[in-house]
Amino acid sequence: MGKTKPAKEKPLRRLMAYAGAYKILTVLSMIFSAVSAALVIVPFVYIWRIIEEVIRVRPDFSQAQHIAFNGWMAVLFSVAGILVYLAALMCSHFSAFRVAANIRKDTVRHVTQLPVGSLDMVGSGKARRIIHDSSAATETYLAHQLPDMARAFVTPVAVLVLLFVFDWRLGLASLIPVIVSFVLLAVMLGKRAERVMAEFQNALGDMNNQAVEYVRGMTVIKTFGQTVFSFKRFSDSIERYREYVVQYTLSMRKAMMVFQVLTGGIFAFIIAAAFIILSGGPPTAKLITDLIFYIIFTPLITLMLNKIMYSSQNNLIVRDALKRIDSLLALAPLPEPENPMSPGGADLELRDVTFRYEGAEIPAVDGISLAVKQGQRIALVGPSGGGKTTVAGLISRFWDVQSGSIRIGGVDIKDIKKEELMDTVAFVFQDSKLIKGSIFDNVRLARPSASRPEVLAALRAAQCDDILQKLPDGADTVYGSKGVYLSGGECQRITIARAILKDAPVIILDEATAFADPENEAKVQAAFASMAKNKTVIVIAHRLTTVTDCDGIYVLSGGRIAEAGRHEALVAAGGLYAGMWADYQRSVEWKVKREAV
Repeated sequence: MGKTKPAKEKPLRRLMAYAGAYKILTVLSMIFSAVSAALVIVPFVYIWRIIEEVIRVRPDFSQAQHIAFNGWMAVLFSVAGILVYLAALMCSHFSAFRVAANIRKDTVRHVTQLPVGSLDMVGSGKARRIIHDSSAATETYLAHQLPDMARAFVTPVAVLVLLFVFDWRLGLASLIPVIVSFVLLAVMLGKRAERVMAEFQNALGDMNNQAVEYVRGMTVIKTFGQTVFSFKRFSDSIERYREYVVQYTLSMRKAMMVFQVLTGGIFAFIIAAAFIILSGGPPTAKLITDLIFYIIFTPLITLMLNKIMYSSQNNLIVRDALKRIDSLLALAPLPEPENPMSPGGADLELRDVTFRYEGAEIPAVDGISLAVKQGQRIALVGPSGGGKTTVAGLISRFWDVQSGSIRIGGVDIKDIKKEELMDTVAFVFQDSKLIKGSIFDNVRLARPSASRPEVLAALRAAQCDDILQKLPDGADTVYGSKGVYLSGGECQRITIARAILKDAPVIILDEATAFADPENEAKVQAAFASMAKNKTVIVIAHRLTTVTDCDGIYVLSGGRIAEAGRHEALVAAGGLYAGMWADYQRSVEWKVKREAV
């Protein structure tokens, strides 16, 4: 299985690290492809023999005794070249599929070890594109481009031999556009092209990321009748991509035009050379024969140059793909403790915790300290961007704090094994996600060893009986198939059932009632009550009515704790929380008045 390698290592050597026993197939594909390149050139020699014999015996064509033999030999070598090339492609495809599969497995295995915070920073669209598209680029390179590169090495040698065997003057004329074309290729596919390819892939990746976010927000877009331009970042990414592609295309236009004219017009150089040669005397039969051969042969030179160009371009693509795979593999999992410890209870304590996102100028969390006893329920409230969700992510170790410490049961979470920490903390997100599987399997994700009665008991405790009753197969109904979907509040209750089944001592509820209607909210709150018994619960909420009975409320603003206390004391204090409470009360009382028609 492949490992992370230095970025400057040649692509083929990098890819062969993933090939395993299939490496020999890649070698065979290159050998077969090289042999086929030599075989498909031989028919041109037999064609020349046919032309030479016809011109030599004219006008008595009955003397041409070898036309049939030469013709069949041309066919034989052509068929042999095709069959050998097919064998090369079969070998290359088997190897390419295995390499691409191993790259995907290796990358996905690494991604599963990464903290959630690292993946959030990368972006789901970009991560998906790296795993899928970059590995697909390596597959195309190994399956098609590598055999063609082997042909590209052999074909020029054979072509050069044939160009000078018959008439060195015509051969030299054919070589002039070839040399100029190679110079243009070096210009178009040099160091600048490698940088440009990286910029192109960056622009494409950014647009892909923004497209994913746009699709996720489609409900909002349709509800409010908006267009793509309402998502400025997505619109800007499309515009940046368009401008980049247009500018790059225009910058390469002149060089590409000259390249195409040269490769497609090699015969013109040969004809010009023939006129120069003829100026010294009348044409001979050999000159005419050679001239016809070169005119027939030049399309092979054109094909060779185009294959070299595309092979060089794909070499840049696979280099960039490997760099992007490396960028994902370079994301390090959070360090595991050398001497792991188990928490002695569910008391939670944050001691002077500070955390700054990569590239940010100010900390998202700045010196926060708080303590929660087992069995208590506290709330984190405050303006958007205050650091509430970041604090919750730090408790779950989505990231590591940069200073201070977080302790559960008296043990620093950095000293708790990752698996044990995941068993200790349950997280109910604002935007609940269900996989395309049965409701039963969705809930059992929390504890794969759970029995069916345990899963059904968790569903009942999460107030999901009414959901199961309306589904055609109850808990065995497959979500997302045959039109089976649930509302936001119903998905939330399924997610809560997961948390109940997990039975973690520390529970974090991040805007868990955000998508619930009044009926669902009542059931969600009842599910919370069932889940939170004797647990340490941290609630993040904007609906302040859901936190009024919490044991403590912490108001976060600018990454710091601005206020702390119980609901009544905070309202009486007349500070930030009191203002938020007053605003919330006015929003609840607000009604749309319908005017009489």
